[in-house]
Amino acid sequence: MNQTTSLTQVAVIFEGGNPSSVQYVTAMEAAASSLGVRLVPSPVQSEIDIEQFFASFAAQSNGAVVAVPTAGVVRHRGQIIALATKHRLPAMYPYRFFAVEGGLMSYGTDMASQFRQAALYVDRILKGEKPSDLPVQLPTKFELVINLKAAKSLGLTVPTGLLVRADEVIE
Repeated sequence: MNQTTSLTQVAVIFEGGNPSSVQYVTAMEAAASSLGVRLVPSPVQSEIDIEQFFASFAAQSNGAVVAVPTAGVVRHRGQIIALATKHRLPAMYPYRFFAVEGGLMSYGTDMASQFRQAALYVDRILKGEKPSDLPVQLPTKFELVINLKAAKSLGLTVPTGLLVRADEVIE
């Protein structure tokens, strides 16, 4: 996003000990390798871990952060957003509310759509269908949210092509 610097490493911040994190890190390792970017898996569990991670990672050059959608990351989102901003690290978050709360950008499932789908399932169960007979459904709607105020504070210019693709741009 910054025309003067090439990204060389991406830290993946996730809740240590959460088994679902392994799937995200494994998928990102394959993508990072094909892009020639070094992936830095960064498990955290406490506010102290998060503080130490950002201080250490920010001391290196040309990095960015991707936050994995786990409960611990969501719980500590205020601190994570604040430290990414303080250390001038571009960060991608899993849910819209991270960008609304000051994060640079988010890409993930549309939570409102997920809740509507869950309500439809509850309705079907209450009308007598067996939960085991209902098909498993994956999310079908994803959203990209970009916070231009955050980009400006990081000294980044967001390419027009990315802005055009965004579902929401926060100014």
